[in-house]
Amino acid sequence: MLVGTSHPGNVGAAARAMRAMGLRRLVLASPRDPDVCSHPEAIARASRADDVLAAARVVPSLSQALADSTLAIAVSAETREFGPPARDPQACVRVARDELAAHPSHRVSFVFGAERTGLSIDEVGLCQALCTIPGEDDYQSLNLAQAVQVVAWCLRAQAAEPPGAEGQSARRGDAVSESEALAPDASAPRHATQAQIEALFEHLERALVDIGFLDPRHPKKLMPRLRRLFSRARLEDEEVAILRGVCTRIEKHTRTPR
Repeated sequence: MLVGTSHPGNVGAAARAMRAMGLRRLVLASPRDPDVCSHPEAIARASRADDVLAAARVVPSLSQALADSTLAIAVSAETREFGPPARDPQACVRVARDELAAHPSHRVSFVFGAERTGLSIDEVGLCQALCTIPGEDDYQSLNLAQAVQVVAWCLRAQAAEPPGAEGQSARRGDAVSESEALAPDASAPRHATQAQIEALFEHLERALVDIGFLDPRHPKKLMPRLRRLFSRARLEDEEVAILRGVCTRIEKHTRTPR
């Protein structure tokens, strides 16, 4: 998933990097040019990965792009105060594999930021894991397509490994949208999607305002800390339903005259 891309050539190069590793599902969130996939420079830089560009999905925002994801992994060289702890690509790919093996409905997204600025604090906050590609301490600069290539190679390498002590390998990874796992367990608990988590987050914020625990004029760092808590907890469907039920009861209690 590429966020806020500004140069058509970078989109084409990222598509080429994906296609070379057997990945075909590209999502563009709020690109500067919504028709970037048909831009001549993108097509030229894709170097016959036209099928990836043609099938790419363009959405207005990252939150919409992640709506059906149960695990989003931000790819960034910068750590964030309230973001998840950074891991290298191999470790993140193993986390993605385990997520996909846990339930057939699970979806994993790898999220790459804009060329000049990378991912913002809010964008990283929408993700449950952070992938950092190790490099020299004084120079860790990779362009967008290079970063996509590294993660895509790790996904392919992981998919090529036979199932072993660490669990079943993914049949194929997807650096920008979703991957599938071998024989996921349909009876296992299902992690909540990003859309469900965001709806809970908004509901909880309203409830906290109602009881006076959160001052919307001076929110300080409460909501980012709670977002980090949710990311760490990896809530399941039923747990989200329980928490939303608590929020609903809070709202009813505070709005009912005694």
